[in-house]
Amino acid sequence: MKTLTTTQELADFCKAAEGYPYITVDTEFLRERTYYSKLCLVQLAVPSEDEDSAVLVDPLADGLSLDPLYDLFRNESVVKVFHAARQDLEIFWVEAGVFPKPLFDTQVAAMVCGFGEQVGYETLVRKICKQGVDKTSRFTDWSRRPLTDAQKNYALADVTHLRGIYEYLAAELEKTQRSHWVAEELRTLTQPATYDIRPEDAWKRVKTRTNSAKFLAVVRELAQFRESYAQENNVPRNRVFKDDALIELASTKPKTHSDLGGSRLLLREARKGAIAEGILAAVKRGVNCPPDKLPKVDTSRDKLKVNPALADLLRVLLKSKTESSGVAAKLIATSSDLDQIAAGERDVPALSGWRFEVFGEDALKLCEGKIALAAKGQSVKVVSL
Repeated sequence: MKTLTTTQELADFCKAAEGYPYITVDTEFLRERTYYSKLCLVQLAVPSEDEDSAVLVDPLADGLSLDPLYDLFRNESVVKVFHAARQDLEIFWVEAGVFPKPLFDTQVAAMVCGFGEQVGYETLVRKICKQGVDKTSRFTDWSRRPLTDAQKNYALADVTHLRGIYEYLAAELEKTQRSHWVAEELRTLTQPATYDIRPEDAWKRVKTRTNSAKFLAVVRELAQFRESYAQENNVPRNRVFKDDALIELASTKPKTHSDLGGSRLLLREARKGAIAEGILAAVKRGVNCPPDKLPKVDTSRDKLKVNPALADLLRVLLKSKTESSGVAAKLIATSSDLDQIAAGERDVPALSGWRFEVFGEDALKLCEGKIALAAKGQSVKVVSL
């Protein structure tokens, strides 16, 4: 079990890895106490029987630079294999502004190969590699040193089994000619916009029960302040204040520190100092927002005239087609997609790209009148698919 603690050791391993068709990658990190993930360990493995074919990289070691790894990520002759890559890719993008290319995500590939939605790594190890995974070190604090042998073995297992999983899934995709399906899904993972969170857009993730533009103006300002403060101070946004407190503040619109003291949901630390000042300023900006600057809420979905019988038929059709094709339904269409199609919309993901190969033609037949509704919509009969 080899742990790389110097830049030269990492450079030597990455240089050797250039001679292989792929490398498997995983990370261990902490995020409970920070806004940005703290990278604590990197696991790497190449397809070889050599005892040093799988290594740990300690990014916390004094003087170690990950630049050799980032250079390998840019080398497009070597496939970089991850499982559920999103959080790993976010770390590398934030740390170095680099995405591993070409990328292969075994979770996405597994959804295309009939293993269900968001299949876990342990499931793939059991079903493909016919082995188990030791879970005893799952809740390790990966920032603490030294790591035990059990922790190291647990971490290495995340990339050693991944080799067999990748080779199996890649072969299946080649056999079924579905590699381009996976490539299209992975395109989103290597877009900066996927990870660049803009504070001014943070309000769109806050769930509210009203579409009042004046209310949402206060929500927007509070969410923007919270996101900016969390980013600048590298603390979780919920440590600033949680969503329920944000909604309460937008409703009560406090004007003074005394008003903040009456909040039921606001953390004690947020009732004073920089956070308190930021809250009061944000509320004031929201309340005084000019009419032409108020948030504009997209209500087009609310106005959809969805044919409920047709929507139900589409759900049945989706289930049937994905089961027969061995593809996770989530990859083909969301519930929202189906409602849009049932309302007559055509510019939806389910009716474009490779998804059309699985779902689109039959869905269009349904939507173009190949169903008969009995009088007053009391029952539905499928005439033709």
